[in-house]
Amino acid sequence: MKNIKNKTQLSTLAIALALLGSGCTSYPDEGQGGLGEYTAMADFSPVMPDEPLGPEHGLRFDWQLARLQLDSLIREGAEWCFPAAVVQAKTKENRIARELEGNLLLDAANDLVILRKNLTKLEQQLDYVTSQTRCDPPNQNKLQSEIAVIEQLVALLNVDNQFAIDSTEINPKYMGHLAEAANILKEHPQLNLNVTGHADMAGSAEYNQQLAMGRAKQVERYLTIFGLAPSRIHTHSVGESLPLFEGETAAIKLTNRRVSIDIVSTSAQGGQNEY
Repeated sequence: MKNIKNKTQLSTLAIALALLGSGCTSYPDEGQGGLGEYTAMADFSPVMPDEPLGPEHGLRFDWQLARLQLDSLIREGAEWCFPAAVVQAKTKENRIARELEGNLLLDAANDLVILRKNLTKLEQQLDYVTSQTRCDPPNQNKLQSEIAVIEQLVALLNVDNQFAIDSTEINPKYMGHLAEAANILKEHPQLNLNVTGHADMAGSAEYNQQLAMGRAKQVERYLTIFGLAPSRIHTHSVGESLPLFEGETAAIKLTNRRVSIDIVSTSAQGGQNEY
């Protein structure tokens, strides 16, 4: 698996770089792929046998390899030890499928790089945990209930259009999402949050690091105002270093001004955290 993973990481990065200059990113209507689409179409196929070879074939091949890697990790017990990480990986996988269906090749290439990094991290965590203990299935009803809650929180907390340019002030609509998420989290004390602040490429790296942390702290502030205990929120900043999408258009910069929030379950394996 690791040899395949190394080769496909290189191919995905190469395709992403090749597409940067092609202007393939766009924001289509609902149902046509893009940033807001999270559900894979039922008839989506990773292969395109009747068309000339092009970048989309490599991306679909990499998507299929990532899917196989995630399936392998699930068979090894990742869904039991790290349910939140698996849910978020599946969400990203479905998003990539919709982007490929919508011919958003640059968006798909960027998301594939992110998915590969997340799967590598999940594999390392799973290797460590399974070297110490077993990942046994918990009560199925309880697990399915927790997964449904995690999926709801992922959809609420990782939407686009969160912050204005050069600002830590939260978009009012996103503030409503934070309030709803806080109410859900108060009913599920086994779920915590990792909040990572991001900035677009405008400004110096040092300034963007501070701005991104300010955004993470502002999200933490409102979550606590809405009743969530501060001890359940961990904030980080990566500044401009991990843009969700590459580019200088206003729409892309808007998307990169964000926080990314991971759900951390402490219920698996008697309190084993996920990051």
